[in-house]
Amino acid sequence: MNELLFRSSRDIIVRDELEKKLKSGQALRIKYGIDPTGSRIHIGHAATMRKLKHFQDEGHQVVLIIGSFTGRIGDASDKDSERQLLTTEEVKANMKGYEQHLSRIFDLSKVEFHYNHEWFEDMQLDEWMRINQLFSVAQMIERDNFSKRFKAESRIGLQEFQYPLLQGYDSVAVRADVEIGGTDQLFNLLAGRTIQKNYGQDPQHIITYELLQSDDGRKMSKSWANCIWIDDEPNDMYGKVMRINDDLIMHYFELCTDLSGEEIEVLRSQLEDTNPKEVKARLAKEIVSIYHGEESSEAAAAAFDSQFSKGELPEDITEVKLDSGKWDLPQLLLETELVSSKSEARRLIQQGGVKLDGRKLTDDNVELTNGVVLQAGKRRFVRIRLTEE
Repeated sequence: MNELLFRSSRDIIVRDELEKKLKSGQALRIKYGIDPTGSRIHIGHAATMRKLKHFQDEGHQVVLIIGSFTGRIGDASDKDSERQLLTTEEVKANMKGYEQHLSRIFDLSKVEFHYNHEWFEDMQLDEWMRINQLFSVAQMIERDNFSKRFKAESRIGLQEFQYPLLQGYDSVAVRADVEIGGTDQLFNLLAGRTIQKNYGQDPQHIITYELLQSDDGRKMSKSWANCIWIDDEPNDMYGKVMRINDDLIMHYFELCTDLSGEEIEVLRSQLEDTNPKEVKARLAKEIVSIYHGEESSEAAAAAFDSQFSKGELPEDITEVKLDSGKWDLPQLLLETELVSSKSEARRLIQQGGVKLDGRKLTDDNVELTNGVVLQAGKRRFVRIRLTEE
């Protein structure tokens, strides 16, 4: 049995029965749902999605459900406030390009696709009421994130209580044998077991996997803009991986790569005797190779080494046209889109992270000359072209 199926798993229900089925050679239906609440996929999402490829490799049928209905509500599993309802048009816009992104992760030709509006738009209200009777308000309020919001007197919309039931019924519609998801999905996955029993189906097995952490201490999420996207350019992806905290290196190896457990343990021991940068460079190459291929990974590593180890500038610096004269430095950084806010600009300036042609800038005012390179942080550059010259 492929060790990657259970690596980084947290909850396995019911483990003994599931392992017996996996060892028997029985082809199982492995369910995974995606709500298109955004148009891109990050490597945290992909860490769990890549388990689908491992199930495919073992001969199981991957059943992918696109939340064309549930995506309008949005899952509240990891949210500390009410989500805004999406329109059908917004969901459709987000769905565009999803297949191209997913093809980077697993073999789409072997996937059974469903869109859950197929069954929900035709469902009779009395049937939905019978499903609601299977759950209580107390069960919903006891759920961790709802409990915190309730105690904080933060609004909880009734539609949020419906989401676990909708996801649970998806398992009935596709007759799922196994459903996988992140640890924040456990309540929803268990709802699937309850509803399947009510419809006379064998309850699905469940595997939840650890969530990929980001440097800000939270899980990687598009809601918090702390993502490494699977469609990031190879150089950008490589650089983002190289910026993660050293204490996350092995966490990323375990969740984001296909290295064997033995290889990971060797790397773990190397961290004690080697500069973490070397081990992190191996990690960055592994991740870029997964989504862009080995050749692009090697090129990204060479570009990073050239730019940061040898102090060279990148070849393709974006040019920005500006008026000549003195500029307020925080406003200049905002105008050139090197930062997203003036507070970020001031923080970078205080940290010595803003340079003009390699010279650190500390004053709030700066005089520009044509062709200078403005740098914010380690990886953001623009070349200034003055409009009066």
